[in-house]
Amino acid sequence: MHLQHAFEHLTHMLKWLIRNRIAAFERRWGYDASYMRELVDTDARAFFAFARMQGLDRYHRDVPADAYYAAKLVATLDEDCGPCTQLAVAMALADGVDGATLAAVIERRDADLPAGPRLAARFARAALAHDAEATELRAQIVALWGPRALVTLAFAVLTGRMYPTLKFALGHGQACQRVTIAETTVVPHRAA
Repeated sequence: MHLQHAFEHLTHMLKWLIRNRIAAFERRWGYDASYMRELVDTDARAFFAFARMQGLDRYHRDVPADAYYAAKLVATLDEDCGPCTQLAVAMALADGVDGATLAAVIERRDADLPAGPRLAARFARAALAHDAEATELRAQIVALWGPRALVTLAFAVLTGRMYPTLKFALGHGQACQRVTIAETTVVPHRAA
């Protein structure tokens, strides 16, 4: 009985720490992560299983930030054109990506993109569509940046979809909305 009480106390403290980290994330990025709190409250094991997958989101090798976020935004837009897209934009801006590049990705104005982000965005779209063009684009990515870059962009596509998919599946998805980049508002191509 004493061991069970100690375990319950430890679990309660761990959940409290996790909720505090989630709250700090929300404050930093202006993002509602209530679906993550729901996951913690429903089953801490489920939260930890999901948290292990977040390492994929941190893998970023051999690809310029603008190309990485172009692929990630394309994938995020495929699942969401609301708060998750806004969060990806905020993170990209914090990593120094030019707002004009982000707007061009969101509005699907590929002609306005620099070569790297244009290649990454095209690759992400082809990968999501299971389009044969992905084969040629993979070869271009490896030739330009190397094989780890291909892994990075594949992970960007995966994680770009992962969060909004979970959020929507748990009942926290939202309708499309305009996205703000710096002080400019853009309409996602999907919502247009």
